[in-house]
Amino acid sequence: MPIQNKIAVVSRTFSQNPELVKELQKHFVDVRFNPEKKLIGEAISEFIGDAEGTIVALEEVDGKVLDKCPNLKIVSKYGVGLNNLDLGACKERNIAVGWTGGTNKLSVAEMALCFMIGLSRNLFQTSVRLKNGTWEKDGGAQLSGRTVGIIGVGHVGKELICLLKPFHCKILVNDVIDQRDYYVAEGVTEVSKEELLAKSDFISLHVPLTSDTERMINKDTLKLVRSDAYIINTARGPLVNYADLKDALKTERIAGAAVDVYDEEPPKDKELLALDNLICTPHIGGNSKEAVISMGMAAILHLKEYFASK
Repeated sequence: MPIQNKIAVVSRTFSQNPELVKELQKHFVDVRFNPEKKLIGEAISEFIGDAEGTIVALEEVDGKVLDKCPNLKIVSKYGVGLNNLDLGACKERNIAVGWTGGTNKLSVAEMALCFMIGLSRNLFQTSVRLKNGTWEKDGGAQLSGRTVGIIGVGHVGKELICLLKPFHCKILVNDVIDQRDYYVAEGVTEVSKEELLAKSDFISLHVPLTSDTERMINKDTLKLVRSDAYIINTARGPLVNYADLKDALKTERIAGAAVDVYDEEPPKDKELLALDNLICTPHIGGNSKEAVISMGMAAILHLKEYFASK
């Protein structure tokens, strides 16, 4: 029997997916969707209105938003990052948070691997040059046997380790959580962040955004990175100081970088985006068709379970 509680879907991406819309409407009678525009601040609370449950993606939900949603009982996350939700404000107002980690882990890990192969074999750069009329046979180097540094060994980091196995890379890892048994079982080497930065051919970031990880890649840490190494960020934009990264790329302090996430989205630094040794994509790491459905189904499940228990 359909659930009567009112639901407001703030996320545009969810609202534009016919399969997710149909699935949510199968379980809830009263649902409103936002398929047209990104909502910010007061517009979020106005859209949620008197709804008792909401689905959000990257929209910022803080105390000010929650204060104007008097009936709201649960915020269900469409995605995996929680840095856009004020968890403390939710707890203070007795608003539940529905979240499932790792729902898009394979999608993001595959993209990180794609970036590694593309950077290593010079695939993206030579493709752009050929489109512009330049025939340049520069096949780069193989990924196999290289040293890969993974900072953050959670859902995505572990998935990336699995995907790298056929390439027989030496894998260096760093995480704040003690996972020594896992590292031994997988044949990877735990090192300090400084050693990882200094010894890796590829440095891939897979940590959440916190006060400790914000701007972890900056002018000082970039000094530790080898001049023939690459930085990859498919996690969160603010993990990197992009002004410092731009300087390192322009001066060829490092060989290159690949980024899928930014401080501001869409990014406005055209000079950074135009650099030949930067690969940039529009935050699509966790956006494979399979990941979109997985994240959406998880968000729906949290709403169903919450209201079914009341």
